[in-house]
Amino acid sequence: MGVMLVYGTDPAFLEHDTGRGHPERADRLHAAWTGVEAAGLADAVEVLEPREVTREELERVHDARYLDALDEFLAAGGGRLDADTAASVGSARASRLAAGLGLRAVERLRDDPDAGPAFLAVRPPGHHALADRAMGFCLYNNVAVVAAALTGAGERVAIIDWDAHHGNGTQDVFFADPRVFYVSLHQWPLYPGTGRLDERGVGDGVGANLNVPLPPGTTGDVYLRAFDEAILPALAAFDPTWVLVSAGYDAHRADPLTDLGLSAGDFGDLAARVTDLAPAPNRIVAFLEGGYDLDGVAASVGATLATWAGGGAAHPEGPTSGGPGVQVVDAARALLRT
Repeated sequence: MGVMLVYGTDPAFLEHDTGRGHPERADRLHAAWTGVEAAGLADAVEVLEPREVTREELERVHDARYLDALDEFLAAGGGRLDADTAASVGSARASRLAAGLGLRAVERLRDDPDAGPAFLAVRPPGHHALADRAMGFCLYNNVAVVAAALTGAGERVAIIDWDAHHGNGTQDVFFADPRVFYVSLHQWPLYPGTGRLDERGVGDGVGANLNVPLPPGTTGDVYLRAFDEAILPALAAFDPTWVLVSAGYDAHRADPLTDLGLSAGDFGDLAARVTDLAPAPNRIVAFLEGGYDLDGVAASVGATLATWAGGGAAHPEGPTSGGPGVQVVDAARALLRT
């Protein structure tokens, strides 16, 4: 590809303390960087320092009352926001930097054709966060904050969410917005229970939401079929000017929270498909979402970045095939014709 990869992270993300035994832990970021090193890219990436998101940038996505309540909760020491979502005093700065890092990446990529894609190893993750509450390990919706800023500047944004859990927060924020085309490939049934085939948008946003709810055991060949037969044709018509990726790696077959069958090599193939979707490498920004097996995260992040660095899919583990889910892909493709 001949571009400089951009890798964003910050030590402050390690200060987001979710408590002993929580699957969304600081070691996930160490694993991501281990994957970069194992792929031979440690000296080939530009490390991007974040900036904090502003209140105005957050309010494009989140309700003011929620932001006030979260600030007060974190300043008082944090704790449990719900059964799954924990935060600490350190989460305040970490979450502001996580939301701001995507905006900083856009600033870095926008005017440099030799830069990108950008991969952002952030904590806390974001795609479950709703406009008015935290959810599913997420406080602010990082990818939505960036998408809202881009659409406010006249861009058309595609969001590809390959996390094993449906990004209910992202879908909800843009469900009526025709400027954002949200695509999710996820396990069904699974938390949070959203992401059905018939959730296609409302009002002006009808048709700009595509869910591919896949059964346990789905393998990489089915994901690629979904891209080739449904996602790529839909987004070719949409013609995005930016592609954002909610890059969760909990669809890896070793993940302890899910039952999908992907390998790290499959994520290399998915990264290659994302390259096909974007108008240019410097119009791709990926955000770490889920992924809770540390070896799986390392290998999958490495495959993602090696693909973007080399221009062809990287396979540290062989691609997978033979699993279920083809009927779901066929149904998703058929919906696009209606």
